Formats: sequence, C-alpha cells, structure tokens
Amino acid sequence: MNDSGDRRSAFIVDVLTEEFGASMALDPAAFRRKFRKMAASPFAFYRGSAALFYADQRGDFADDAFLDKETSRVWIHGDLHAENFGTYMNGSGHLVFNVNDFDEAYVGPFSWDLKRLAASVALLGYAKALSDQAIGELVTGFARSYLTELRAIAAGGDDAIGSITLDNADGVLRRVLQEARLNTRVDLLAAQTTVDNYERRFSLGDGVYEIDGETRERVCAAFTGYLATLPEATARLRPVATQIKDVVLRKGVGIGSAGLPSYNLLLEGHTEALENDVVIYMKQAQVPAVARYVDDERVRGYFRHQGHRTAESQRALQAHADPWLGFTELDGAGQLVAEVSPYAADLDWSDVNEPEELAGVLADLGRAVARMHSVADDESSHDLVDYSTEEAIVAAIGDDTDGFVGHLVEFSHAYGVRARTDHQLFVDLFRNGRLPGI
Repeated sequence: MNDSGDRRSAFIVDVLTEEFGASMALDPAAFRRKFRKMAASPFAFYRGSAALFYADQRGDFADDAFLDKETSRVWIHGDLHAENFGTYMNGSGHLVFNVNDFDEAYVGPFSWDLKRLAASVALLGYAKALSDQAIGELVTGFARSYLTELRAIAAGGDDAIGSITLDNADGVLRRVLQEARLNTRVDLLAAQTTVDNYERRFSLGDGVYEIDGETRERVCAAFTGYLATLPEATARLRPVATQIKDVVLRKGVGIGSAGLPSYNLLLEGHTEALENDVVIYMKQAQVPAVARYVDDERVRGYFRHQGHRTAESQRALQAHADPWLGFTELDGAGQLVAEVSPYAADLDWSDVNEPEELAGVLADLGRAVARMHSVADDESSHDLVDYSTEEAIVAAIGDDTDGFVGHLVEFSHAYGVRARTDHQLFVDLFRNGRLPGI
C-alpha cells in the first residue's frame, strides 16, 4: 500500500473508532456482524459509514458554492442514500412513498443530503454496470427534479406535485405502493406473535428474547413517559389501545443499530378483538453522525436527548408522520418509539435496472426530497428553523441551475470512486484485525 493509502486507512480507523468506539466496547460481536455486512459491497459500506462521509465534507470535499448562513442550517435527513426510501401510512390514512429512517436527522447544510444521495446513485449505477455518462444523467435528473419542485413550492405550491401517493404515482413507485396496500395487520401479527389460551403473545427466537420482570417494569415505566409525548389524536385512543400485553427484547436490528437495545411492545388495539393489536418498538437513539461536524450550540441545546431529537426530526421532515411516533427515556438513555407498521415497504432496487426506469424513480425521489426539505421551517410547528428553507435554497442557487446540477454530478462521480476505494481499504483493515476493539 502506498503512503496515501496508508494515510486514508488510518483516517478510516480514526473516524470509525470515534463514531463507534464506545458501542463497540459494549458489544463487539454486534459490530463484527455490522462490519461483515458493510464488507459485502461498496454500497453496504457506504450505508454504514455516514460518519466517514461527513468527515470528508469538512476535508477534501468541503467546497460548496451554494451554502450560506441559512442554507447551512436546514433540517436534513442526515443519511439520505438510495435505500432510505419506502412506503408508510401517514396520519391521515393515506399510503405515501417518501423518505424513511430518520435516525440520523439533524440541522445542517442542505447540500449534504443531496450529495449523500448523489454519491449513492453513483455506487448503485456502478453496481448495475452503468456508464459514467448514464450515472451523470441519473444524478442530473434527480437534481433538476429536486430544484423544479422546490421552486414550485417557493412560488406558492400551485405547480408543486406534492406527496407521492396512489393518486399520482406511476411506474415502479406505484407498484411499490400497491404492494404495500396488500399488507395487513393480521399478517404482521401472524409473523411476530402467537395466540395461546385466547391471548396473543410475541413469538420468541430469531433475535427475539424474553425479558425478566425487572426489565419489563422499567420498559413499562418508560412507556408511560412515552404516552405524554403522543399527538393529541393518538392520545384519544386510550385506555384500551395503550394496554401492554407483552414485551420482548430485539437484537440485531438493522445495519445502523448495532449493539443498541430495542424492545417490542404488544398493545391492545382500539378494540379487544385480537386482530386489532398493535406492535410498537422502543429503541435507544444515538448521536447522529452529522452532529459531530455541525458546530451549533442552539441545535444541540434544542433537544432533551437523542430520542427526542429523532422523533422531533421525523415529525418536522415527514408531513403527517406516524401517529404512534414519540419518545421517552430508559435507563437514562433517550428512546425513539413508533409503530412496527404493516404498511412499510422499501423500494427494491434489484427490480429497477434499466436507465429509463431508474431515471423515472430518481425524478420522483428528487421531488420527495424537495418536499422533505421544505416542510420543516417557519411554517411548521417547530421553531428551530425559523425561515422558509425553500426560499433560502432557491435564492442561494439563483439562476445557476447548470452550476448546481453540475456540482452534484461532479461530486457523485468523485465520491463514488472514493467510496469504492475506501471499501477495499476497509475490508483489508477488518480482515487483518486492524480495527481496534472487535
């Protein structure tokens, strides 16, 4: 390995150790599993190494002509890659295809979201053997769609397309929504629970474990605290819908949640019929990777803990969020609480391969991201960002559409190469035992 490779490898070790070191010490086995998943492909590595991406935005890739005082302080998703989109049932009862997984959400530069998505498109396209020109055209379509929708919202919204639903979706995304619509609560309950002696309980095994009485008491006490954070409409479901029937521990939940405890709670539904039972999860939230690279005390001080940050961010960024979304504390750590929804379905990129299909999907994703960035500002119920984000971003870009699009295309190619190289360095570090603590 040459000197530059050695320096980059050392940098990767430093960043990953700073981000995950404390958690690795608590559960090294969980991080061995996480890192083996990350080793599988450049895209998997990119998904699991957001901290490295943000460290680079303060280093080699720091130049950004479209950031100013306001556009550097926008509520962002924080981990906006191609696989963080899917369906959900919103608080108004409509199936929506949109951004999901807000664990890394924070307030920071709007362009970091766009760059992270653009680089993931480059990795996705490379894995599908697309040319650099084809990849550039896909990023171009995403960027132009984002800007067109954002400008329409800033102009009053009459020409904005809005949420992607069954009413306006077509092609791949319409199919994803239709498939999600076929899901039922009964099927979800059948997959996760059993009925014994006329009562429903969680099934054990496959990462689901029984807990002792003391742990159950602590989880139930945390649940009581969570109830006070629910929206008023959800709170009206009490008392039947908040009766806890069973609690279990979940392990091995997601590539980004290694080592973090998570509990599933089975609640009595809005009636005593077993088919209406509700499954919610309570998982420990963590410091978002982007927060280490945003120096803003007002943002840090806005949140009580990381569970509060995650829930408030999702409510801010997702119009009509899950009515069960809330937060609490357990053993001194902030927890995110939300429903395990039967209507959640992720976009399967393995089914989308031809440039024409990919272009249509990415244009839709551009509109979804524009809508996400526009909702969490002075017109929302949150006062952390107290100006119109869409107007600020549109003003910062001005008439330089080609410059804005070209900036993202150039970044996607450059960081795609960087991520593929980093993946190989990471694999060599991991397999040769050079990642400390695991």
